[in-house]
Amino acid sequence: VLSHNLCTVMKIPHDPVALEEHFKDDNKGPLSNQGYMPYLNRFILDKVQEDFDVLEFNKICWTLCYKKSICTKHLLISDDDAFKVWCIFNFLSEDKYPLVIITEEIEYFLRKLVEAMGSGWSEERFVDYKLQLSAKNNCLTAWELIELVGLSYFSKGLDRQTLSMGINEVFLELILDVLKQGYMMKKGHKRKNWTERWFILRPNSVSYYVCEDLQEKKGDIILDRNCCVESLPDKEGKKCLFIIKCTDKSFEISASDKKKKQEWIQAIQTCIQLLRLGLPSPHREARLRRKELRQRQQVDEEDLAERMKQLQAANENKQRQLEAMRKKMEEDAAKAAIEEQRRKTTQLDLQDRYRLDLEREKMEALEDERQAKQDEEAMRKLQARLLEEEEAKRLELEHIHLQQQRALSQTEAEKQELVAERLAKERDLQAAMQQLDRLERERQGALEQYKEVSRKLERAANKTKTWKDKVAKHEGLVRLIQPGHKGPQRITNWGPASFTDTELELRKKSWQEKKNQEAPAQ
Repeated sequence: VLSHNLCTVMKIPHDPVALEEHFKDDNKGPLSNQGYMPYLNRFILDKVQEDFDVLEFNKICWTLCYKKSICTKHLLISDDDAFKVWCIFNFLSEDKYPLVIITEEIEYFLRKLVEAMGSGWSEERFVDYKLQLSAKNNCLTAWELIELVGLSYFSKGLDRQTLSMGINEVFLELILDVLKQGYMMKKGHKRKNWTERWFILRPNSVSYYVCEDLQEKKGDIILDRNCCVESLPDKEGKKCLFIIKCTDKSFEISASDKKKKQEWIQAIQTCIQLLRLGLPSPHREARLRRKELRQRQQVDEEDLAERMKQLQAANENKQRQLEAMRKKMEEDAAKAAIEEQRRKTTQLDLQDRYRLDLEREKMEALEDERQAKQDEEAMRKLQARLLEEEEAKRLELEHIHLQQQRALSQTEAEKQELVAERLAKERDLQAAMQQLDRLERERQGALEQYKEVSRKLERAANKTKTWKDKVAKHEGLVRLIQPGHKGPQRITNWGPASFTDTELELRKKSWQEKKNQEAPAQ
């Protein structure tokens, strides 16, 4: 039955044999949509021509689906108005299954509806509704759109009749391509009388009926690119005249006022201009432009998304490179820290080694200085001993000289005796003088040793000074080391003594003992 009705409405012959042949292998159970679609496409839709009544086709489809999908009892619109909204939905929906109408087309339809009802458009209310619509993926199904219109969300305060008239006007424009309609007077071609007719302007024709119920059609004015519309001056008692000139005949029409006359002339001129350009009706052209714009926007968004993806990939790559660079920098920093620690350790080791070397050199210098002091002290003691011996010899010689003086003052009688004694004394004196010369040579040798020790002390002092300079550079301290203190040197009549007083006393005692031993022998 469905297939037969569809073929009848679309004006194609129905072939029941083909139907039976197509479904002969599956004759059990109900038929699903997916099972029926191949037959519908092949045997019905592929044979359709464009001369069938689309409105009747829509009514059959509406009859098949609306009862199980929506109930209009709680809505402010009738089933007929719901059918018109359903047709508008099919016209404005996207060309992909399942059919939905997006936010832009919803706004376009609602603006048309509010304008047709003579009400004001509320942008704030639609913005609020778009926020609610975002939860539904910014689109509506046919039944959701019918419910939106039936609940009068955008037509509050208006009655059913006004809403129905607005839906009908939008339906006529969008679905039936009615661009303009209304009563005007038309001049007959035969009797030349003026009769009131209901005119309907479509993209390629102007139809006129007896009245607005469209039951009795009186004729059509076919528009093409060769037609034109012009204003006429008032005549025969008629005002607001204009004429539509076609190829075979012309039509004189009288509008009710100048405003209506201008609107009709403008609307007809627009249709003729679109026919000359080969364009569809204005609302279909606008829909195509909106769809192309959305497609371009979608392509741009996809390109933008692709570029964003590429940028994100490049950014992630950069992030990975930066992370690798950061890790490498951290590794380099760790290596640098280890190298710095190693360098500091090496520097500390070198400083400790240098300090130990300085300490060792310091100890060696101090040891050399101490040894030089000891040598100097030994030489000083030796010199003091020699000076003492020299002093003892001098005292002894002075004592001998005094004794000789006393001996010379003795009597002449004793002179001869004393001469011999003097000679012996002179011999002793000669021996003493020889001993004195020997002591003088020893003193010269001691002086040479003293000079040698002084040179050694000077070299030690120079070495100590070099060490002091090193210490001053390293520690900032300079402390001079002076030779040891010398005791007071004995001075004789002949100059500085070669012996100290102690040495001289010891030599004097030694000489006295030797003399006492020689006296008994004589």
